[in-house]
Amino acid sequence: MVSSPHEAMHRIFQEYPGLFSRVSEVLGIDIPPPTSATLLPTDLTENSPVERRVDTLLRIETQDDGPFLLAIEAQGKKDLRKSTSWPYYVTYLHNKYGGLPVLLLIVCQDHTTAEWAATPITIGVPRWQTLTLNPIVAGPHNMPVITNVAEARKDLALATLAAITHADNPDVGAILKTLSAALREAPDNITEPIAELTAQGLGNRPAAQQWRNLVAVDTSFYTSFMSEEIRDEGRDEGRVEGQAKGILLVLEARGVPLTDEARKRIADCNDSQLLDQWIQRAATATSTDEVFADCH
Repeated sequence: MVSSPHEAMHRIFQEYPGLFSRVSEVLGIDIPPPTSATLLPTDLTENSPVERRVDTLLRIETQDDGPFLLAIEAQGKKDLRKSTSWPYYVTYLHNKYGGLPVLLLIVCQDHTTAEWAATPITIGVPRWQTLTLNPIVAGPHNMPVITNVAEARKDLALATLAAITHADNPDVGAILKTLSAALREAPDNITEPIAELTAQGLGNRPAAQQWRNLVAVDTSFYTSFMSEEIRDEGRDEGRVEGQAKGILLVLEARGVPLTDEARKRIADCNDSQLLDQWIQRAATATSTDEVFADCH
């Protein structure tokens, strides 16, 4: 099952496509600032029984060097299967999009996984490497530890990603307190997705409860579907019903058209994992078809 931290580590780039420009600057990679970024379909499946799907895919335009594709993968642990999947992603996208340059960004939350992910993947024989893949890796080893409120306010998206990647840092309490304080005077349309992405990125770590307490005290916007679910999470009864209501509330609040059939499908669903997936999609979807995509 896809975890909440996994979703947050790549979905933040969907919410803030320009974030990669600041991440690359932090990592010391010389990439021109983007003039625009477009979210692209993530399905890389061909006519074969094997489904391949990148976590997030962006087409980024730059003024000087032209467009490139940015494939973003959230990686929670070592997975030797990625040594075949990641080169496939890059070569497939390069072919599908007419030879556009492709960059692969891996976002991690622990040093061991980040070190493994940064290892170049080579295809060939010892005397001749046909292909070498060099992923860009963002993790606790190179993302900034932001404990200055003014610095966090300058770039809330970067501060959020940094907090997520430092979820296991012994000083995560100071990092989260800084981010929460930085949100105090921000408008609701900025604070809500950041608060929810941070909660999602912390997963079930002890720091997650600390973040919930900080946000509840430091901000006044704490009324979104995720916060209501957090407050009620100790109640055993009506969990699935609450998830369904949360999805409907989010879609209605965002002005997404809802047919009677769609309402019934959501209300009648008793699969908690599937409802969690729909909740995540409801935060960015423009139609119920996007919410239900690939769900039969």
